[in-house]
Amino acid sequence: MTSIIRVRALLPSICRLKFSPRSGAASQCDWSGEGHGRVTVSEEGNVLRFHEEGHFALAGQPHEVAFRNVYRWELEGDRLRLFHERRGREAAVWLFDLIEADDGSGLVAAEPHLCGADRYTARLAIIEDGFSLDWTIQGPRKDEAIAYRYFVR
Repeated sequence: MTSIIRVRALLPSICRLKFSPRSGAASQCDWSGEGHGRVTVSEEGNVLRFHEEGHFALAGQPHEVAFRNVYRWELEGDRLRLFHERRGREAAVWLFDLIEADDGSGLVAAEPHLCGADRYTARLAIIEDGFSLDWTIQGPRKDEAIAYRYFVR
């Protein structure tokens, strides 16, 4: 079974997430920290939405802040498309299309997402109890890595 089929089959069973952003040496953002939360999945045909909510704390800070996100996953032929619906369905921001990695290790961004001078890319891999989605963001002021972990239990 190809990675894209395995990931698509896994998406509806995701129920929680953890993420760890890390700012690199060239970053002017400094938003390293830890986040965690729950995921509620809604499904309409080939479209799944991750309704995420939880808490995030910057490294070294005692207080957490609440977050909410909606990510839209669309299976389209040989790719899994990812959108961020932070401003609603009609104003969804396309992030990237994930396709099979040449080495069969999972999915990779078919091409980077460009946002101004910033370049976003990602790699998805199936793990024992869900999947990982590792992002990198490079730009004049950004040098970030975000490790997302989505879990089925």
